[in-house]
Amino acid sequence: MTAFLDSLFPPAIAEEGDPTGLQVGPLDEACRTVLVVLDLENRHLECLSGVDLVVTHHPLFPAPITRVHPRRPLGQKLAALLAKGSACYAVHTPYDSAQGGLGELLAKAIALRMARPLWNKGRLLKLVTFIPEEHVEHVADALFAAGAGHLGQYSRCSFRTKGTGTFLPQEGSSPFKGQIGQEERGEEVRLETVVPAELRRSVERSLLDAHPYEEVAYDLYPLELGGERHGPGRIGYLPTAQPAREVVSRMCCFLGIDAPQAMYGEKDRRVSRVAVCGGSGKGVWRAALDAGAELLLTGEMGYHAGCEAGESGLTVACFGHRESEMPFVDHVGSLLRKQFGGLRVITG
Repeated sequence: MTAFLDSLFPPAIAEEGDPTGLQVGPLDEACRTVLVVLDLENRHLECLSGVDLVVTHHPLFPAPITRVHPRRPLGQKLAALLAKGSACYAVHTPYDSAQGGLGELLAKAIALRMARPLWNKGRLLKLVTFIPEEHVEHVADALFAAGAGHLGQYSRCSFRTKGTGTFLPQEGSSPFKGQIGQEERGEEVRLETVVPAELRRSVERSLLDAHPYEEVAYDLYPLELGGERHGPGRIGYLPTAQPAREVVSRMCCFLGIDAPQAMYGEKDRRVSRVAVCGGSGKGVWRAALDAGAELLLTGEMGYHAGCEAGESGLTVACFGHRESEMPFVDHVGSLLRKQFGGLRVITG
């Protein structure tokens, strides 16, 4: 269950210091019922009977704790989780930044085109391996299925060249071809492809499982360029230039609220390049402005940061931290229902 969430929202891209992942309890028990919430609140505790796993967006422990009091909210939550045998797992900043996560949901809500992260977080590796020609497609399919070969909007990307490989099987080996003690030469294909760093282990396992050789020769090189799969927020283009208020209104409809909590900057301007960022936009507004954004839709900014952004030429609409992240609940709930047909998923 959590491995599925990790495959979509890799823990490796969590912000530094973010305690995403397992919060309480074991993950090796059978899971029949899941509760998905933005935050585990006291009102949820009476619903924990029969819940095997609680998936939250915000961690129970946003900062290190030194003591737990049984009559305070955190102590009550911990006591209830342990008493009911419910594990708690947070999918925090990886969900905010991952491809298919919150940033893309908000971008799609206002029909942004060519949306990309405000900056890249996912490192890329170059995988090079050598395969007998008749096995190339089988190995390549396994690598692509594990997540290798993605470049922007293209998948199954690779480069292939033919050459000659040599090896001399030693005593105790079981060579794919040739005889022990005799040097062998074989026609091979050098296959190169890119691998997101957070998928390295799964891609390596797939390579070793699919490759016919007893000893698989392969190299992994770090690349200077990064993928555009993951990163905070999104920035893109509207289909046509529109009044900022209209774009803000569409986001309000998507989030199920009447109006933004605050706006800064010029509110009646026409905009075409828009940035979105759930939660706090305080740390991203300069990147949005530098990338050419005219409007930033976010959860919260803080008064002084909002004023500075507005005076710098960026229109900002703040919808509330909680409100801007609430799509997490229904989205993750639907992903789990689709992936695990017999699973009971409760959202709240």
